[in-house]
Amino acid sequence: QVQLVESGGGLVKPGESLGLACGPTGNVFGFMIMAWYRQVPGKQRELVASSRGVRMADYADSVKGRFTISTDPAKNMVYLQMNSLKPEDTAVYYCYARDTNGRTYWGQGTQVTVSS
Repeated sequence: QVQLVESGGGLVKPGESLGLACGPTGNVFGFMIMAWYRQVPGKQRELVASSRGVRMADYADSVKGRFTISTDPAKNMVYLQMNSLKPEDTAVYYCYARDTNGRTYWGQGTQVTVSS
């Protein structure tokens, strides 16, 4: 069964940058939507950024101007560039995708910790 795999999480200091990447473990139909979510213990998973194609990106208000989502449709990859990170960005970040058949996929999550 095809899954999504994230990479790039880690520990950074406030104000620093970090990039995440995500892609499928096997062949998939083209992804119509790709997105990043995050979750902290005791809270619901929240949408961070989503992409439905070129110049069709949406962001949570808390990350606008700091995070950038991008995709490589040929490789079914999605990226999240996170700049000016804050302690409140600390969370497990999950990759999400929906293909042209409506099937959805989730990654296993990658930890991002922002701490001095």
